[in-house]
Amino acid sequence: MTLSELDTSQAFVGLLPPGSVIDKSGELVVAGCRLSDLAAAYGTPLYVVDEEALRAQARAFVQAFRSRWANSRVVFASKAFPCTAGYHMMAEEGLGVDVAGPGELAMALKGGVDPALVVLHGNAKSSDEISMAVEAGVGTIVVDNFDDIDRLENMVRSEQAVLVRVVPGVRPDTHAAVSTGHTGSKFGLPTADARRAIARLRASSHLRLDGLHIHIGSQILSVEPFARAIEAIADLGDFDVYDLGGGLGVRYTYGEEPPSVQEWIDALVGAARSHLPSGAQLLIEPGRSMVARSGVTLYRVISVKHGEPTFVAVDGGMGDNLEVSLYGQRFEASVVNRVRGGKSVDLVGRHCESGDRVIAGVRLDSPAPGDVVVVAVTGAYCFTMANNYNGSLRPAVVFCRDGTAQVRVRRETLEDLLDRDVLGR
Repeated sequence: MTLSELDTSQAFVGLLPPGSVIDKSGELVVAGCRLSDLAAAYGTPLYVVDEEALRAQARAFVQAFRSRWANSRVVFASKAFPCTAGYHMMAEEGLGVDVAGPGELAMALKGGVDPALVVLHGNAKSSDEISMAVEAGVGTIVVDNFDDIDRLENMVRSEQAVLVRVVPGVRPDTHAAVSTGHTGSKFGLPTADARRAIARLRASSHLRLDGLHIHIGSQILSVEPFARAIEAIADLGDFDVYDLGGGLGVRYTYGEEPPSVQEWIDALVGAARSHLPSGAQLLIEPGRSMVARSGVTLYRVISVKHGEPTFVAVDGGMGDNLEVSLYGQRFEASVVNRVRGGKSVDLVGRHCESGDRVIAGVRLDSPAPGDVVVVAVTGAYCFTMANNYNGSLRPAVVFCRDGTAQVRVRRETLEDLLDRDVLGR
């Protein structure tokens, strides 16, 4: 389906959080808040999260999984959106979280997540990080290598539940940078090494081997690789727990058709029924698919250079959205009060890189300096990887619900930027 065949305005609204509308004056409204009002009140760039949409997505995962496999648990892959307010929301909805570093663990604990529901990941966990997790009472630590076992055995004095991360040898159709389950991946242990780790952990006096973990990548738009990965670990033995990871893709553009939450879980559970013990506990770790659609990013247009192509430059870019530069991720955008498509332009950022193109060849209706532009489906990994390139200041995060907006992460200031400097004499 081409863009010319679509009702452009409604197609764009379809990428926004559910319930978003165009009001009578032609303005985009998310969670009851006009986007132009949010830009005026809180500045740009600005991350906007529809709180109810995020909660609804969390509930959808829990309901779909629990209805198909009773002994199940949803664990939010928090690297997609490591925001203390987000952790608090997940805790309120009864989800566990996985963390992949000490900062994420600290935010999860501050957000009220039960440590027993935390899963610690990482292919290079330091002794300090493991010590922090053990002292906090983290429920499950995923063993990625034999050095993890060495460090854990030196630190744990009572009992610590662990899972072994296995490389299933499955390469899904996704960007190489976010493919993690293939032979040669830096994550996890190949089958032969996994067997050795399993034997060693079963002999440990302090480490309790609960089961296995797999994760084959991110932004995967087919369910078939997930089923193959489950089949690949079946002959490693029977375990009490299987963490099946995440990776379900989301719809970033008009033409993409990712599996639904229900279709993804159907595939996982179907493979589990065929290959795994019926009494095992199953975990899933949705990240991108949990938060991506609930978030949008607002920018203000700074300049327009007419030509071939026409460059529409905004006040953000790769400082607040590295997905384009790192993975070539495609997004869609609109002027917030003219949601009608228009001439094809290159929406570019303010940073000193030719690769700082937010979206190449996006249709915007008569963009001009001062206009507010919204980029859809930015709830995952954009806030995560925000940075200070060219001295840019990381944006604020605003949660919206029922027409009310609240700042959950304040905008970074120049004082914040300079605060860590130590000047010599």
